[in-house]
Amino acid sequence: MTTPEILWFAGTLLVMAIGVFGCVFPGIPGTPLIFAVAVGHRLAVGDSGAQTWVLVTLGVLTVLSLAADFAVSMYGAKTLGASRLGIIGAAMGGLVGLFFGPFGILLGPFIGAFSLEFAGGRAWRESAKAGVGATIGLLVGAVGKVACAVSMSLLFAANILWRVLA
Repeated sequence: MTTPEILWFAGTLLVMAIGVFGCVFPGIPGTPLIFAVAVGHRLAVGDSGAQTWVLVTLGVLTVLSLAADFAVSMYGAKTLGASRLGIIGAAMGGLVGLFFGPFGILLGPFIGAFSLEFAGGRAWRESAKAGVGATIGLLVGAVGKVACAVSMSLLFAANILWRVLA
C-alpha cells in the first residue's frame, strides 16, 4: 500500500466511524454515509479499493437497513396497539424530537404516538401503550442499524486488509 492509499483508507475508516455514530444520533445518515464513502474510496484509489462484490453487498445492506429500520419502528408501535394515527404521530414526534437532542429523539415518538392516539379518542392507557411501542421500535431499529453499520465497516476493512496482506 502506498502512502496516499493508506491515508485514503484511514480517512475512509474515520468517516465510517462517524457513520456508525450517526446510526444512533440524528443528522448523520449512518449506513448511506458508510456506503458512499466506500464508493468514494474505490473511485479515489481504483483497484486498490474494495472489490465490486463488496460495494454491491454494502449497497444492498444500506437499502435493507433503511427498510428494516422503518419496518421495525412501525411494527413496534403496531404490536402494542397503535392505530394509523399513532404511527403517524410517532413519525411526527420523531421529527420534532430531532430538535431536542437525545431526550427528544427518545421521547418524541412516544409523545407523538400518545398525542395523536389520545386526540383520536382512545383512552390514555391505550394511547400510552402505543407510545411505548413506538419507542421500543425506535430503540430496536437503532440497535439493528448500528449492527448493520459495524458489519458494513468491518466487511470493507477486511476486504482491503485481506488483499493487502495476502
